[in-house]
Amino acid sequence: MVADNIKNIFDKIDKACSRCGRSSNEIKLIGVSKTVSTERIIEAYRAGLKVFGENKAQELKEKAEILSDYDDIEWHFIGHLQTNKVKYVIDKAEYIHSVDSLKLAEEIEKRAKKISKVQNVLLEIKTSDEVSKFGLTDIDEIYRVAEFCKNSANLKLIGLMTIAPFVDDENVVRNAFINLRNLKEKLISEGFEMTELSMGMTGDFEIAIEEGATMIRIGTAIFGARSN
Repeated sequence: MVADNIKNIFDKIDKACSRCGRSSNEIKLIGVSKTVSTERIIEAYRAGLKVFGENKAQELKEKAEILSDYDDIEWHFIGHLQTNKVKYVIDKAEYIHSVDSLKLAEEIEKRAKKISKVQNVLLEIKTSDEVSKFGLTDIDEIYRVAEFCKNSANLKLIGLMTIAPFVDDENVVRNAFINLRNLKEKLISEGFEMTELSMGMTGDFEIAIEEGATMIRIGTAIFGARSN
């Protein structure tokens, strides 16, 4: 079933890219494996998926250690990250999508420096009014964090991430993605080098692709509904 689901997602990626004149090679599919067993991750891996995203720091650490023999798995940390949990992911995650404060960026930089690593990071931008969502909102703070990352020898700012509002109105969802793309373009025009837009989940990834997503984060459509 997981293999069929992955094939279905790739087919939808191809169709979405065709609609907007993009190549599917521009899109990185991240399998969101939160609460998913390592056995099912292996099932997805054998079906051709090599990139997985975790929301919990200790869960990522444990799974990465269990699956350490699968050395071509690429781990992404995509959930809210507390500064005291950075130590669990810094040597495991190829990418950290959820930098939402200067304090967090400083801690990641400190931890990365200790292990002589250049950590790929994305700034998480809040594009909705939902109180449960994390992310940067103030434009001055966005610039401060981006500038810190740009000037750090151990951080590489590669893009922006957002979670669109969970609403039925497609225009609201699309506008969240457009706003993130516009912010990326504005930052690039002012000297920040970045290439990635991490946006789009099971319910809205096709819209995200149409609006410029380069990384999509898919859990339910691959692994089924989670119990928690």
